[in-house]
Amino acid sequence: MTSMYRYQLPVEETEWKVNSQNDVTFVWEYEDGNDDLLKLYDKGKQQQWDAKERIDWDLDLDPENPMEMPDEMIRIYGSPIWDKMTKKERINLRRHGQAWQISQFLHGEQGALMVSARIVETVPDINAKFYAATQVMDEARHVEAYSRLLHDKFELAYPITPPLASLLEDVLHDKRWDFNYLGMQVLIEGLALAAFHGLRDMSKNPLSASVNAYVMQDEARHVAFGRLALRDYYPHLSASEMAEREEFLIEGCWHMRDRFTSNELWEVVGLPAKECIEWVEASESMRLFRTRLFSRIVPIVRDIGMWSDNVQAAFEKMGLLEFCDPNLDVDALLAADEKVAEEFDAKAHVTQTIQAAE
Repeated sequence: MTSMYRYQLPVEETEWKVNSQNDVTFVWEYEDGNDDLLKLYDKGKQQQWDAKERIDWDLDLDPENPMEMPDEMIRIYGSPIWDKMTKKERINLRRHGQAWQISQFLHGEQGALMVSARIVETVPDINAKFYAATQVMDEARHVEAYSRLLHDKFELAYPITPPLASLLEDVLHDKRWDFNYLGMQVLIEGLALAAFHGLRDMSKNPLSASVNAYVMQDEARHVAFGRLALRDYYPHLSASEMAEREEFLIEGCWHMRDRFTSNELWEVVGLPAKECIEWVEASESMRLFRTRLFSRIVPIVRDIGMWSDNVQAAFEKMGLLEFCDPNLDVDALLAADEKVAEEFDAKAHVTQTIQAAE
Protein backbone atom coordinates (compact mmCIF):
# COMPACT_ATOMS: atom_id res chain seq x y z
CA MET A 1 0.00 0.00 0.00
CA THR A 2 1.33 3.45 -0.90
CA SER A 3 2.23 5.65 2.05
CA MET A 4 -0.13 8.37 0.74
CA TYR A 5 -2.99 6.37 2.27
CA ARG A 6 -1.39 6.62 5.72
CA TYR A 7 -1.71 10.40 6.00
CA GLN A 8 -4.38 11.63 8.40
CA LEU A 9 -4.64 15.01 6.69
CA PRO A 10 -4.77 15.74 2.96
CA VAL A 11 -1.42 16.23 1.28
CA GLU A 12 -2.04 18.84 -1.40
CA GLU A 13 0.90 17.77 -3.54
CA THR A 14 2.94 14.61 -3.53
CA GLU A 15 6.06 16.69 -4.17
CA TRP A 16 7.25 19.81 -2.37
CA LYS A 17 9.49 21.83 -4.65
CA VAL A 18 11.73 24.58 -3.31
CA ASN A 19 13.29 26.92 -5.85
CA SER A 20 17.02 27.17 -5.18
CA GLN A 21 20.29 27.29 -7.07
CA ASN A 22 23.64 26.20 -5.69
CA ASP A 23 27.14 27.37 -6.41
CA VAL A 24 28.97 24.08 -6.93
CA THR A 25 32.51 24.37 -5.54
CA PHE A 26 35.32 22.20 -6.89
CA VAL A 27 38.55 22.21 -4.90
CA TRP A 28 41.99 21.09 -6.01
CA GLU A 29 43.60 20.92 -2.58
CA TYR A 30 43.11 17.33 -1.40
CA GLU A 31 45.07 17.70 1.84
CA ASP A 32 43.35 20.57 3.64
CA GLY A 33 44.95 19.87 7.02
CA ASN A 34 41.74 19.66 9.05
CA ASP A 35 42.49 16.51 11.03
CA ASP A 36 39.38 16.83 13.21
CA LEU A 37 37.09 16.64 10.18
CA LEU A 38 39.10 13.76 8.77
CA LYS A 39 38.71 11.86 12.06
CA LEU A 40 34.97 12.53 11.96
CA TYR A 41 34.88 11.23 8.39
CA ASP A 42 36.68 8.05 9.51
CA LYS A 43 34.13 7.59 12.31
CA GLY A 44 31.30 8.18 9.84
CA LYS A 45 32.62 5.38 7.62
CA GLN A 46 33.10 2.98 10.53
CA GLN A 47 29.63 3.57 11.99
CA GLN A 48 27.59 2.94 8.85
CA TRP A 49 24.76 0.46 9.44
CA ASP A 50 21.89 -1.23 7.64
CA ALA A 51 18.40 -0.36 8.91
CA LYS A 52 17.08 -3.69 7.63
CA GLU A 53 19.63 -5.67 9.62
CA ARG A 54 20.39 -3.68 12.76
CA ILE A 55 16.73 -3.09 13.72
CA ASP A 56 14.52 -6.03 14.67
CA TRP A 57 11.45 -5.33 12.55
CA ASP A 58 9.73 -8.48 13.82
CA LEU A 59 8.99 -6.59 17.03
CA ASP A 60 5.55 -4.95 17.25
CA LEU A 61 4.16 -1.79 18.79
CA ASP A 62 1.63 -1.83 21.62
CA PRO A 63 -1.81 -1.19 20.04
CA GLU A 64 -2.91 0.96 23.02
CA ASN A 65 0.35 2.84 23.53
CA PRO A 66 2.63 2.20 20.52
CA MET A 67 5.92 3.38 21.97
CA GLU A 68 4.85 2.62 25.56
CA MET A 69 5.36 6.21 26.67
CA PRO A 70 4.08 7.64 29.98
CA ASP A 71 0.92 9.70 29.59
CA GLU A 72 2.74 12.68 31.10
CA MET A 73 4.44 13.04 27.71
CA ILE A 74 1.07 13.85 26.09
CA ARG A 75 0.80 17.61 25.63
CA ILE A 76 -2.72 17.96 27.12
CA TYR A 77 -2.16 15.51 29.98
CA GLY A 78 -3.72 16.87 33.20
CA SER A 79 -5.99 19.32 31.38
CA PRO A 80 -9.80 19.39 31.76
CA ILE A 81 -9.94 18.07 28.19
CA TRP A 82 -7.81 15.05 29.14
CA ASP A 83 -9.84 14.40 32.28
CA LYS A 84 -13.07 14.15 30.25
CA MET A 85 -11.67 11.72 27.68
CA THR A 86 -12.74 8.07 27.63
CA LYS A 87 -10.26 5.20 27.64
CA LYS A 88 -10.85 4.67 23.92
CA GLU A 89 -10.24 8.34 23.15
CA ARG A 90 -6.99 8.32 25.12
CA ILE A 91 -5.77 5.24 23.26
CA ASN A 92 -6.52 6.96 19.96
CA LEU A 93 -4.71 10.14 21.07
CA ARG A 94 -1.62 8.16 22.14
CA ARG A 95 -1.38 6.47 18.75
CA HIS A 96 -1.97 9.62 16.73
CA GLY A 97 0.18 11.85 18.92
CA GLN A 98 3.15 9.52 18.69
CA ALA A 99 2.66 9.07 14.94
CA TRP A 100 2.54 12.86 14.53
CA GLN A 101 5.89 13.21 16.29
CA ILE A 102 7.57 10.41 14.34
CA SER A 103 6.15 11.94 11.13
CA GLN A 104 7.94 15.21 11.90
CA PHE A 105 11.16 13.30 12.53
CA LEU A 106 10.70 11.59 9.17
CA HIS A 107 10.11 14.84 7.26
CA GLY A 108 12.99 16.52 9.07
CA GLU A 109 15.29 13.66 8.07
CA GLN A 110 14.30 14.07 4.43
CA GLY A 111 15.12 17.77 4.76
CA ALA A 112 18.49 16.80 6.23
CA LEU A 113 19.05 14.47 3.28
CA MET A 114 18.56 17.37 0.86
CA VAL A 115 20.73 19.79 2.83
CA SER A 116 23.60 17.34 3.39
CA ALA A 117 23.66 16.55 -0.35
CA ARG A 118 23.90 20.28 -1.02
CA ILE A 119 26.76 20.66 1.48
CA VAL A 120 28.81 18.16 -0.53
CA GLU A 121 28.47 20.54 -3.51
CA THR A 122 28.97 23.86 -1.78
CA VAL A 123 31.39 23.47 1.13
CA PRO A 124 34.89 24.75 0.21
CA ASP A 125 37.03 22.11 1.97
CA ILE A 126 37.66 18.55 0.79
CA ASN A 127 37.51 16.90 4.23
CA ALA A 128 34.14 18.56 4.84
CA LYS A 129 32.95 17.19 1.49
CA PHE A 130 34.15 13.73 2.55
CA TYR A 131 32.23 13.84 5.82
CA ALA A 132 29.10 15.39 4.28
CA ALA A 133 29.01 12.44 1.85
CA THR A 134 28.72 10.03 4.80
CA GLN A 135 25.93 12.15 6.22
CA VAL A 136 23.95 11.84 2.98
CA MET A 137 23.94 8.07 3.50
CA ASP A 138 23.04 8.49 7.16
CA GLU A 139 20.03 10.66 6.35
CA ALA A 140 18.78 8.27 3.67
CA ARG A 141 18.93 5.47 6.25
CA HIS A 142 17.00 7.58 8.77
CA VAL A 143 14.27 8.29 6.22
CA GLU A 144 14.11 4.56 5.51
CA ALA A 145 13.82 3.63 9.20
CA TYR A 146 11.20 6.21 10.21
CA SER A 147 9.10 5.68 7.11
CA ARG A 148 9.03 1.94 7.78
CA LEU A 149 8.13 2.52 11.42
CA LEU A 150 5.19 4.71 10.39
CA HIS A 151 4.05 2.75 7.35
CA ASP A 152 4.36 -0.81 8.67
CA LYS A 153 3.85 -0.37 12.42
CA PHE A 154 1.77 2.75 13.09
CA GLU A 155 -0.02 2.47 9.74
CA LEU A 156 -0.69 6.21 9.74
CA ALA A 157 1.28 9.41 9.18
CA TYR A 158 0.96 13.21 9.25
CA PRO A 159 2.17 15.86 6.78
CA ILE A 160 5.02 18.18 7.71
CA THR A 161 4.10 20.77 10.33
CA PRO A 162 4.24 24.38 9.01
CA PRO A 163 6.99 25.68 11.38
CA LEU A 164 9.35 22.89 10.31
CA ALA A 165 8.46 23.44 6.66
CA SER A 166 9.20 27.17 7.01
CA LEU A 167 12.63 26.56 8.52
CA LEU A 168 13.54 23.95 5.91
CA GLU A 169 12.48 26.31 3.14
CA ASP A 170 14.61 29.11 4.62
CA VAL A 171 17.62 26.77 4.79
CA LEU A 172 17.16 25.47 1.25
CA HIS A 173 16.55 28.91 -0.24
CA ASP A 174 19.92 30.20 0.94
CA LYS A 175 22.79 28.91 -1.18
CA ARG A 176 25.57 29.94 1.25
CA TRP A 177 27.07 26.80 2.72
CA ASP A 178 27.38 28.12 6.28
CA PHE A 179 23.65 28.96 6.39
CA ASN A 180 22.97 25.35 5.47
CA TYR A 181 25.19 24.26 8.36
CA LEU A 182 23.61 26.72 10.79
CA GLY A 183 20.04 25.81 9.90
CA MET A 184 20.50 22.05 9.67
CA GLN A 185 23.53 20.96 11.71
CA VAL A 186 23.01 23.36 14.61
CA LEU A 187 19.29 24.09 14.77
CA ILE A 188 17.39 21.16 13.30
CA GLU A 189 19.88 18.43 14.22
CA GLY A 190 20.59 19.93 17.65
CA LEU A 191 16.91 20.13 18.57
CA ALA A 192 16.26 16.72 17.06
CA LEU A 193 18.89 15.20 19.34
CA ALA A 194 17.07 16.53 22.39
CA ALA A 195 13.67 15.33 21.09
CA PHE A 196 15.05 11.90 20.16
CA HIS A 197 16.63 11.70 23.61
CA GLY A 198 13.25 11.99 25.31
CA LEU A 199 11.65 9.32 23.14
CA ARG A 200 14.63 6.98 23.36
CA ASP A 201 14.82 7.09 27.14
CA MET A 202 11.10 7.25 27.95
CA SER A 203 9.90 4.65 25.46
CA LYS A 204 9.57 1.14 26.87
CA ASN A 205 8.93 -0.39 23.46
CA PRO A 206 12.20 -1.95 22.23
CA LEU A 207 11.50 -1.33 18.54
CA SER A 208 10.82 2.40 18.79
CA ALA A 209 13.57 2.91 21.38
CA SER A 210 16.16 1.20 19.18
CA VAL A 211 15.23 3.24 16.08
CA ASN A 212 15.71 6.48 18.02
CA ALA A 213 18.94 5.26 19.67
CA TYR A 214 20.54 4.30 16.36
CA VAL A 215 19.50 7.52 14.64
CA MET A 216 20.92 9.52 17.57
CA GLN A 217 24.28 7.82 17.16
CA ASP A 218 24.51 9.34 13.68
CA GLU A 219 23.03 12.70 14.68
CA ALA A 220 25.71 13.15 17.35
CA ARG A 221 28.32 13.13 14.57
CA HIS A 222 26.27 15.52 12.45
CA VAL A 223 26.07 18.13 15.21
CA ALA A 224 29.83 17.76 15.82
CA PHE A 225 30.38 18.34 12.08
CA GLY A 226 28.48 21.64 12.15
CA ARG A 227 30.28 22.84 15.27
CA LEU A 228 33.73 22.11 13.84
CA ALA A 229 33.10 23.89 10.56
CA LEU A 230 31.36 26.99 11.92
CA ARG A 231 33.69 27.42 14.89
CA ASP A 232 36.57 27.83 12.45
CA TYR A 233 34.70 29.98 9.93
CA TYR A 234 32.70 32.54 11.92
CA PRO A 235 35.63 34.35 13.62
CA HIS A 236 36.69 35.56 10.16
CA LEU A 237 33.35 37.25 9.31
CA SER A 238 32.57 40.94 9.67
CA ALA A 239 30.11 42.34 12.22
CA SER A 240 27.46 42.87 9.54
CA GLU A 241 27.89 39.32 8.24
CA MET A 242 27.53 37.91 11.75
CA ALA A 243 24.44 40.07 12.38
CA GLU A 244 22.80 38.53 9.30
CA ARG A 245 23.51 35.04 10.63
CA GLU A 246 22.24 35.92 14.08
CA GLU A 247 18.95 37.10 12.54
CA PHE A 248 18.67 33.78 10.70
CA LEU A 249 19.42 31.88 13.91
CA ILE A 250 16.80 33.78 15.93
CA GLU A 251 14.09 33.33 13.31
CA GLY A 252 14.91 29.63 13.09
CA CYS A 253 14.65 29.26 16.86
CA TRP A 254 11.18 30.82 16.80
CA HIS A 255 10.13 28.33 14.12
CA MET A 256 11.45 25.41 16.14
CA ARG A 257 9.95 26.69 19.38
CA ASP A 258 6.50 26.56 17.74
CA ARG A 259 7.07 23.21 16.05
CA PHE A 260 5.87 20.96 18.86
CA THR A 261 2.40 22.35 19.61
CA SER A 262 0.90 19.69 17.28
CA ASN A 263 -1.65 22.12 15.84
CA GLU A 264 -2.65 19.70 13.05
CA LEU A 265 -3.34 16.82 15.43
CA TRP A 266 -6.22 17.88 17.65
CA GLU A 267 -9.12 18.08 15.19
CA VAL A 268 -8.11 14.77 13.61
CA VAL A 269 -8.63 13.01 16.95
CA GLY A 270 -11.90 14.84 17.60
CA LEU A 271 -10.70 17.37 20.17
CA PRO A 272 -11.26 21.17 20.26
CA ALA A 273 -8.11 22.45 18.58
CA LYS A 274 -8.20 26.01 19.98
CA GLU A 275 -8.56 24.83 23.57
CA CYS A 276 -5.87 22.19 23.18
CA ILE A 277 -3.37 24.64 21.70
CA GLU A 278 -4.05 27.21 24.42
CA TRP A 279 -3.49 24.58 27.11
CA VAL A 280 -0.30 23.33 25.47
CA GLU A 281 1.15 26.85 25.13
CA ALA A 282 0.48 27.65 28.79
CA SER A 283 1.40 24.28 30.29
CA GLU A 284 4.39 23.66 32.54
CA SER A 285 5.17 20.46 30.64
CA MET A 286 5.64 22.40 27.39
CA ARG A 287 7.87 24.94 29.13
CA LEU A 288 10.06 22.15 30.48
CA PHE A 289 10.04 20.38 27.11
CA ARG A 290 11.22 23.50 25.30
CA THR A 291 13.87 24.08 27.94
CA ARG A 292 15.18 20.56 27.39
CA LEU A 293 15.17 21.06 23.62
CA PHE A 294 17.09 24.32 23.66
CA SER A 295 19.49 23.24 26.39
CA ARG A 296 21.49 21.52 23.64
CA ILE A 297 21.40 24.54 21.34
CA VAL A 298 22.74 27.17 23.76
CA PRO A 299 26.21 25.63 24.32
CA ILE A 300 26.63 25.06 20.57
CA VAL A 301 25.65 28.65 19.77
CA ARG A 302 28.20 29.86 22.33
CA ASP A 303 30.83 27.49 20.97
CA ILE A 304 30.58 28.77 17.38
CA GLY A 305 30.84 32.41 18.49
CA MET A 306 27.21 33.53 18.16
CA TRP A 307 26.41 34.31 21.81
CA SER A 308 25.85 38.04 21.22
CA ASP A 309 23.64 40.39 23.23
CA ASN A 310 21.10 40.22 20.41
CA VAL A 311 20.93 36.41 20.51
CA GLN A 312 20.73 36.34 24.31
CA ALA A 313 17.90 38.88 24.29
CA ALA A 314 15.98 36.75 21.78
CA PHE A 315 16.38 33.63 23.92
CA GLU A 316 15.19 35.59 26.95
CA LYS A 317 12.12 36.77 25.01
CA MET A 318 11.37 33.14 24.13
CA GLY A 319 11.41 32.37 27.84
CA LEU A 320 14.36 30.02 27.48
CA LEU A 321 17.47 31.81 28.62
CA GLU A 322 17.21 31.36 32.39
CA PHE A 323 16.62 27.62 32.05
CA CYS A 324 19.49 26.84 29.68
CA ASP A 325 22.86 25.81 31.06
CA PRO A 326 25.56 27.48 28.89
CA ASN A 327 28.22 25.30 30.53
CA LEU A 328 26.62 22.04 29.46
CA ASP A 329 29.28 19.64 28.18
CA VAL A 330 28.02 18.96 24.66
CA ASP A 331 30.93 16.66 23.84
CA ALA A 332 30.05 14.44 26.80
CA LEU A 333 26.39 14.34 25.74
CA LEU A 334 27.29 13.42 22.16
CA ALA A 335 29.61 10.67 23.39
CA ALA A 336 26.82 9.34 25.61
CA ASP A 337 24.44 9.25 22.63
CA GLU A 338 26.88 7.05 20.75
CA LYS A 339 27.38 4.77 23.76
CA VAL A 340 23.64 4.18 24.23
CA ALA A 341 23.40 2.87 20.65
CA GLU A 342 26.22 0.44 21.38
CA GLU A 343 24.35 -0.73 24.49
CA PHE A 344 21.28 -1.46 22.35
CA ASP A 345 23.48 -3.57 20.09
CA ALA A 346 24.81 -5.48 23.09
CA LYS A 347 21.30 -6.21 24.36
CA ALA A 348 20.21 -7.39 20.91
CA HIS A 349 23.24 -9.68 20.73
CA VAL A 350 22.41 -11.22 24.12
CA THR A 351 18.79 -11.76 23.06
CA GLN A 352 19.85 -13.42 19.80
CA THR A 353 22.30 -15.68 21.66
CA ILE A 354 19.62 -16.80 24.12
CA GLN A 355 17.14 -17.46 21.33
CA ALA A 356 19.69 -19.50 19.38
CA ALA A 357 20.41 -21.64 22.44
CA GLU A 358 16.74 -22.44 23.09
